[in-house]
Amino acid sequence: MAAAVEADLCFPQFNSSYRKITRSPAVSMLIYITLSSIAVLTVVLNLLVIISIFHFKKLHTPTNLLLLSLAVSDFLVGLLMVFQIILIDGCWFLCDLMCSLYFLLDYGITSASVGTMVLISIDRYVAICDPLHYSTKVTQSRAKVCVLLCWLSSAVFQGLVLRDNVRHPGRYNSCYGECIVVVEYVAGIVDLLLSFIGPVSIIVLGRAILYDCSLLLSEQILMLAGSFNLTTLKSERKALRTVSVVITVFLICICPYYCVTLTGGDAVLSASSVAFVMCLFYFNSCLNPLIYALFYPWFRKSIKLIITLEILKPGSCEANVV
Repeated sequence: MAAAVEADLCFPQFNSSYRKITRSPAVSMLIYITLSSIAVLTVVLNLLVIISIFHFKKLHTPTNLLLLSLAVSDFLVGLLMVFQIILIDGCWFLCDLMCSLYFLLDYGITSASVGTMVLISIDRYVAICDPLHYSTKVTQSRAKVCVLLCWLSSAVFQGLVLRDNVRHPGRYNSCYGECIVVVEYVAGIVDLLLSFIGPVSIIVLGRAILYDCSLLLSEQILMLAGSFNLTTLKSERKALRTVSVVITVFLICICPYYCVTLTGGDAVLSASSVAFVMCLFYFNSCLNPLIYALFYPWFRKSIKLIITLEILKPGSCEANVV
């Protein structure tokens, strides 16, 4: 009996060791294979998006810079999945500081993803509802500044939310080999408002306005303007549909994450207890490049040039992939 109890402990040599999550070997292997597959696909596919937008000059547009920011966050999510794979049985084998940093990175990347979605919604709003002034209002330099501010503010804000956990790593662990952080009630409420409720409200409201604007105003404006044509209108509407799919999938995948991690009083977050919602969030990061491949011809062309190593040839950055 004692041997069976020790087998259930993460560190049998310590009496205060955290107890492993009990699963059958087949289920554990299935989870391991699933997470590993999602991680590899997420990293590879988003790396293709990053290389495509970064390398080909034709893709250096404000909208694609925002997609690049989203791809970077998704790429980092894929790398973070390594820690979730380590936590399959609930045991944390790294130091307490790494546990705190893991949650800090997770929170920061998530906030940056949500912020990028807000920027994408604003970009589409201006493109559809005010197309005549889009090129002057939305420039590459402004897009870069917005992306930079989004990432910096996410890092600073989440650093403040988890500051006690980073300063005193492991202070809330009750057992050896456990990985939890505690978000204070007030900090959790502020995080919920600024990182989820507020941005999601803007995104949902923006989508409603975009569709009304597209149906009622855009066609008339573009038909009357000499510098625009019906092809431009169709292109903008196609981009709107693609972004709408990305945003819808994002909301479906991220809502359970926030519902689990930011509810109640002092939210005690166990890395093993949020495995399902984390996997759902990770899966969204894998889906985004597949959505691009389905709706964006430039991404399919870029992938072909990357896989065939055509991008290594001189002047390949000038290729017309649009």
